Amino acid sequence: MNIAIVGCGFIGEKRARSLGECRLVACTDIVPERALEFARKRPSVEATSNWRTVVGRPDVDIVIVTATHDALAEVSLAAIRAGKHVLVEKPAARSAAELGPVIAAATEKKVLVRVGFNHRYHPSFVKAREIVASGQLGDLMFIRGRYGHGGRVGYENEWRAVKELSGGGELIDQGTHLIDLARSFLGDFSEIQGFAHTYFWNMPVEDNGFMLLKTPKKQVALLHASWTEWKNTFSFEIYGKNAKLDISGLGGSYGVERLAYYKMLPQMGPPETVIWEYPMPDRSWDVEFAEFVEDIRLGRQPAVGLEDARAALEIVKRIYEESNI
Repeated sequence: MNIAIVGCGFIGEKRARSLGECRLVACTDIVPERALEFARKRPSVEATSNWRTVVGRPDVDIVIVTATHDALAEVSLAAIRAGKHVLVEKPAARSAAELGPVIAAATEKKVLVRVGFNHRYHPSFVKAREIVASGQLGDLMFIRGRYGHGGRVGYENEWRAVKELSGGGELIDQGTHLIDLARSFLGDFSEIQGFAHTYFWNMPVEDNGFMLLKTPKKQVALLHASWTEWKNTFSFEIYGKNAKLDISGLGGSYGVERLAYYKMLPQMGPPETVIWEYPMPDRSWDVEFAEFVEDIRLGRQPAVGLEDARAALEIVKRIYEESNI
């Protein structure tokens, strides 16, 4: 299948390297020089600054949308109306309301849309899902997750600090990854509490988001996303009545990806422990896209779709409202 990428920044580069046997034929960016540089590395790719031309090309089968948040829903909607399958980066829109027309159009046009929550495809999470499905943890009780970095010089001047472009700060950024991962294990949350606030960065969006989410069965996800970590951090713990899973690191500056399984013994005390480490490069992008290609081949709905994005954004909206943001 032929691919077009809308947005030639850091994530666009990652997507371009993860296409498997598919062929990238076109790219576009609001900064023409960036699109030209992107295409220069790939001689068979046509570059343009007009994304509408790209998504309407008759030879394009899949549009990958890696633009800033303000453009995600608009570009996805146009691609869907042109009859293209779409992979759109999380959070898929600036708000749940923006996703309504996108969801309706995807249903009408009978195309498939996958939302890029690639963290589900990290090997530690793939293994964790296998363990949970096997019943070894017993009934799940709660999840505790932390995700954050410390920004960089000038972070307050980047597009993520402009609410009109981003839709919000760290809660809608890394926070939606935490929400999606928690939902993938516990299901939908019926009670939502939280607080979003700016503590350090001089910006109109929050640099920290705190969440306390409960399912109808009172299972809890306690989540914290932060732009004031100073040392990049990822930690995700899943607690069952029989055992616990502890996922840490995502590779690179987040440290070696690691999954620890702690099984409670009949006499309790020190648990039986098994640890898996994944020091290899991050292949979640490759695995995620390969699954999307298979979705299209089989005509099946993606495991992570627009309704998952809408659920995450509804939680973000509720916490922004509570925090007067």
